[in-house]
Amino acid sequence: MGPITTGLGEIYQYVLDVKPGYEDKYSISELRTVHDWLVKRQLLGIPGVVEVNTWGGYLKQYEVAVDPQKMAQLGVTIIDVLNAMERNNGVAGGAYSEREKQSYFIRGEGLLKSIPDIANVPISTVNGVFVRIADVAEVREGHAKRFGAITANGQGEKVMGQIIMLKNANSNRVIEAVKQRIEEVQKHLPEGVFINPIVERSELIAKTTNTILENLIFGCLIVFVVVLLILGNLRAALVISSLIPLSLLFTISAMYIFGIDANLMSLGALDFGIIIDGAVIIVEYIVLKLTQFSNEIADSNAEKRKNLFDSISFEGATKMMNSAIFGQIIILIVFIPILSLAGVEGKMFRPMALSFSFALIGAMFFGFTWLSVVASLFLRPQNKKWPVSQWIMNVVQASYRPVIEWAYGHKRWVLGAALAMFIFSGWVFTRLGAEFVPTLDEGDFVIQPVLKTGTSLTRTTELTTMMGIILFAKFPEVDKIVSRIGAAEVPTDPMSMEEIDMIIKLKPKKFWVTAKSKEELASKFKETLSVIPNVEYEFTQPIEMRFNELITGVRGFDH
Repeated sequence: MGPITTGLGEIYQYVLDVKPGYEDKYSISELRTVHDWLVKRQLLGIPGVVEVNTWGGYLKQYEVAVDPQKMAQLGVTIIDVLNAMERNNGVAGGAYSEREKQSYFIRGEGLLKSIPDIANVPISTVNGVFVRIADVAEVREGHAKRFGAITANGQGEKVMGQIIMLKNANSNRVIEAVKQRIEEVQKHLPEGVFINPIVERSELIAKTTNTILENLIFGCLIVFVVVLLILGNLRAALVISSLIPLSLLFTISAMYIFGIDANLMSLGALDFGIIIDGAVIIVEYIVLKLTQFSNEIADSNAEKRKNLFDSISFEGATKMMNSAIFGQIIILIVFIPILSLAGVEGKMFRPMALSFSFALIGAMFFGFTWLSVVASLFLRPQNKKWPVSQWIMNVVQASYRPVIEWAYGHKRWVLGAALAMFIFSGWVFTRLGAEFVPTLDEGDFVIQPVLKTGTSLTRTTELTTMMGIILFAKFPEVDKIVSRIGAAEVPTDPMSMEEIDMIIKLKPKKFWVTAKSKEELASKFKETLSVIPNVEYEFTQPIEMRFNELITGVRGFDH
């Protein structure tokens, strides 16, 4: 049984590191002990954190190495040693004693607290003399068998903590709480020891949030400019563009009601051009009618002018809304197959389909209500178009009219060319590459070196340390490197000892000098690491790696 989380629950990973000058003061075992007893216990109390997994280092144990010859001489068996250890390491509860109107509870404490305590445990008596553990065995400090390790920054082995989020918890809130707690824990760590974050999900959240905002803002501005240039009417462009924030508000409200998260998949796919399509038809018709009745409007008094504006706006909304709604309903029908998806595909694409549908429904609702009202109050007759807008329309008409006239005169040629292009595009489509999910640039790399099956843990740590040294020496773009080898204490990611996830945290692109793109940088990484023989490399990203594992059914979290 694993923690109650998802395959993408690793929201925060850090290395328990030491400052320069303190490298010889703390061993890897001592850092592991500091993490288990000081850091991990304080982070586990954070709401939304289901597990803090320790990865790397040595789990401290006390070992009793028995000597078979001594046991044979003294007539002691291994079972006798085991029973003696069990009997002499525990707390026994007794009854209670009443004295001077008080009850005193009796308890026998027999916990072993040090190596001498273990060495002096009696096993049996031989000729009236106690046989102790020390008489038949050597008591010493050791460590548990491990099936994984951590190396970092080409500096050898490290200790890593992996914070795993509770299923359905808010990752942004949990990460903020983790950051605050880590600042508090940092103050109480031994001198020279600090928590060095490696993978932090909040960076990706901030990046995707900024991407969503940029898409929405630039999309709105582009639509406004295009409408303004084509219609040549500032008031009409403002009225049409006013539908965008209202539809977006309707969409977000519906998403909140139905429990849909606002993310790059759900909001990044909104197309404002489709949302305002119906509004363009209605407003253009209203402007045309107002222009036709411009003389009558100019000669009317205020009351009659107001009635004319209202009637023209009402007529435009009712007459043209049928055409606008018909096109929007067709788009809604297109999303029905997506809404029927199940499994991973459904979880990915249904929020996108729902948010787009909410936006279209909001556009239809405000087209019936808001659009006609604001058009009546705000639009005016357009007696003269802007020169730029007029020039654009003249160019479009001059290029479009001859083409459409020629097409009407050569219908067979047009139909045959369309059919040939359709067949050719189908042939090209069969040879195009495809991917299930567009790649999101997470900003970091994960390299998965493929070693020979059965490679020892010691050899794997040597190779990952060597890889870190090479990459740090050759590429100034690299900020941090952490290699996860094998399985952690709680094997949420079960891997064999030759399997590696090398997480490479990159500096911002403005500091890159070796390459201009991630693809080029990955190619140069692979070329540089080729000096290590018999190793293949697979490149991916932290979340992309987990997501691919979930889709393909390979290793991931146990539930």
